[in-house]
Amino acid sequence: MCNVAVGTGGVNAESPLPADRGVPQAAISRRSAMLADLMPACRTLRILRARPIAAGLLALILGLGSASTVAAVDADAFGRYRTADADAIAYRAMQTAGRRHGELLPLIVFMHGSGQNGSDNESQLQGHANGALELVDAAQANGIPLVFVAPQVDRDYWPPALIAAVVNDALQRFPVDPRRIVLTGLSDGGTGVWATLKAYPRCFAAGIPMSGMTELAGLASIRDVPQWIFHGAMDNDTDIETGYGGAMLGSRAVVRALRAMGGHPRYTEYADAMHVIWPQAYATDGLLVWILQRRLNHPPCDFSSTRTAE
Repeated sequence: MCNVAVGTGGVNAESPLPADRGVPQAAISRRSAMLADLMPACRTLRILRARPIAAGLLALILGLGSASTVAAVDADAFGRYRTADADAIAYRAMQTAGRRHGELLPLIVFMHGSGQNGSDNESQLQGHANGALELVDAAQANGIPLVFVAPQVDRDYWPPALIAAVVNDALQRFPVDPRRIVLTGLSDGGTGVWATLKAYPRCFAAGIPMSGMTELAGLASIRDVPQWIFHGAMDNDTDIETGYGGAMLGSRAVVRALRAMGGHPRYTEYADAMHVIWPQAYATDGLLVWILQRRLNHPPCDFSSTRTAE
């Protein structure tokens, strides 16, 4: 039973895709209810077997500081930055408390959707960053130190080199472990996660795209990059199979392709949900723990050699 993962309101698939099984929402709910009591113990057992963990992370695994009791971080707590290069890319960033003994910290890079496009260096955090700040809330509530970075673009596209430049700048300002950089994004930002992973397939510890799409071309290069993919089955913006109807395909089709290539992406699909799944998805039980466990198993990339001219 400990090999089964249940997300908040969805199905986490290492098992067949919901599209392949036709799982009704009622069955998913019954299955989730039956497994709910088992999952904290299962997660704890897996992680304790893997490596010793800090008290804050153990508290998070055991369900302390749950979503109902966590105080929401205010956007004003995030510093305002611009990259030191000629492009002066705007981003917001925060380091949560709890760092001890000078350790390097994981970095989460968040890419917003088109509704937050702009140049004010504020809109990307509106609405609790469309739910993405749930990760920061959970980290703060459990004394887990990490760095969260949210850049902003003024277009419906995330140039991968722009993300690399922001990462390089953050590495100079914060005590970041370059082996523990995780990308996440929603809608256009989810598409940007895949684009950036493809551009730098050996540089990021994991990717968490939500409601995104991507081409099949280049997927083989990121087959082995850990990915937890989220999408609503009834998405009314980015179709879960066909995306916008062009070369880019939706998450269900991408997951199927990755698995056919031998990859093992984790996949949560919300059977009755449309495009906006993000507050629910970012509050998924176990997501932050999963992020904290990701780490490159080879030397990190040198982001100082990247360019933003795209």
